[in-house]
Amino acid sequence: MSMSGPLIRNISDTALWAAVYRARETDRPDAVFRDPFARRLAGERGERIAQSFSSTTPLGMTDWTWLSRTYLFDSFISEAVQQGADLIVNLAAGLDARPYRMDLPPSLRWVEVDLPDILSYKAEILRDDKPMCSLERVPLDLSNRTARGDVLAKLCEGASRALIVTEGFVIYLTAEEVGALAQDLGAIPGVRHWVLDLVSPGLLQRIQKTMNPQLGVSAISVKFGPEEGPHFFERYRWTPVDVRSPLKTAARLKRLPFLFRLMALLPEIKGKPGNRPWSGICLLKNQTVGPS
Repeated sequence: MSMSGPLIRNISDTALWAAVYRARETDRPDAVFRDPFARRLAGERGERIAQSFSSTTPLGMTDWTWLSRTYLFDSFISEAVQQGADLIVNLAAGLDARPYRMDLPPSLRWVEVDLPDILSYKAEILRDDKPMCSLERVPLDLSNRTARGDVLAKLCEGASRALIVTEGFVIYLTAEEVGALAQDLGAIPGVRHWVLDLVSPGLLQRIQKTMNPQLGVSAISVKFGPEEGPHFFERYRWTPVDVRSPLKTAARLKRLPFLFRLMALLPEIKGKPGNRPWSGICLLKNQTVGPS
């Protein structure tokens, strides 16, 4: 991971950025989760990226958003495992260390899919550490739909209650690309649920103003914030079964600055989120596989 050139050179560098916030939460005496691997994974470049974005993001917004997102994904994954999930497929896994840090059964099969360079970097950093469950890493360019479909179908062979995880991924895709991904995942036998993070059009616009100028040099940008919210996925036969608010979660965990604590008192949005700033961590159920 060279330190020369722009801070964010490609989408994989956003994983360094995310790891910084997991490390910062881990350092707290009242941490709501602990990721002892995050500091090593983030490295110096991750700290520099986080500092750069913090200077353009007001009121400490960045810290609590990352914290609550991680916490809620942890919660959904733990619940899925408790309910009998036999396979976790983490698409665009980045520097996620959940197979190492979460309390997972040794029999659970966990598969990480991402670009070769980021997986190689993570494997080198964690070479002396042992995961809690069965872990596989599959290098793949997820933008290649044909290859993606073939690989995912093979990975999910034999699974009956697979959970797909896409943390911090779909926001970088177009609506057409997200729809294609939803179609492809829904067609795989054994894929039962999908957990992802979602933003409203209003929040997407605010994120674009902050992030896209700094991401522009790497030719990536944030794009996806559907007007329908989680109901976007119903046309692809995915039903939202649980949607949890990062804002209200951060308030409950006592991580919000004062102004955001006032916002957290507002009722949840019913229907389309539209221009109101909103985000949610969403659990979707695949309607093509029959009842649970």
